[in-house]
Amino acid sequence: MKNTVIFDMDGVIVDTEPLHTKAYYQHFAELNIDVDANLFSKFIGKSTRNVYQIIKEIFGIETDLEELIQRKRSIFYDFFDTDPALRLLDGVEALIYNLHSHNFQLMLASSAAKSTIDRVFKRFNLFPFFSHLLSGEDFPESKPNPAIFVEAQRLSGNDKSNCIIIEDSTNGILAARGAEIFCIGYQSVHSKNQHYELADLVIHHFDELDVEKLKML
Repeated sequence: MKNTVIFDMDGVIVDTEPLHTKAYYQHFAELNIDVDANLFSKFIGKSTRNVYQIIKEIFGIETDLEELIQRKRSIFYDFFDTDPALRLLDGVEALIYNLHSHNFQLMLASSAAKSTIDRVFKRFNLFPFFSHLLSGEDFPESKPNPAIFVEAQRLSGNDKSNCIIIEDSTNGILAARGAEIFCIGYQSVHSKNQHYELADLVIHHFDELDVEKLKML
């Protein structure tokens, strides 16, 4: 019976992707590089570190990797702290409360930096509901590499057959497949240029899920 749910964060719990996109493109402008939509779509679900490793290789940028990462994060945090429209995605708060009240173990496995995860969880008071928070910072490769989900499942103490992953990106779904864990693809109105064919189940709103349905998946 399923009783552990592993959430991605961006695009699943909160939609910070527009803020990340604005921050990336402001930084790309500063770097005087042209990143088209097709290339940028391949970055969704990857850590900031992995994005800039790719950017450095493609565009021959000589700036130190850590400097690039910190500049982008500084721009992002300015947007994060000043955007009053930032909120949890529709239905996810109720789902988190409901699962927690029925003794589901909730975990986070996000490509976001630890500092970003901390900001989101503080702003929306989510710490009490999650047993573990895993950041892509702690893994050499981002999704679609499955390492972060493999480690989440290990930390859960549960067999993978009792775990569910909720993801909104192609890279995240591929990572879940690589970890051999049941994956729910969340195809929301915010989803752009992502593919859901490999998800075990696709939903368009969190009200499509409830405790009994998740238990029996």
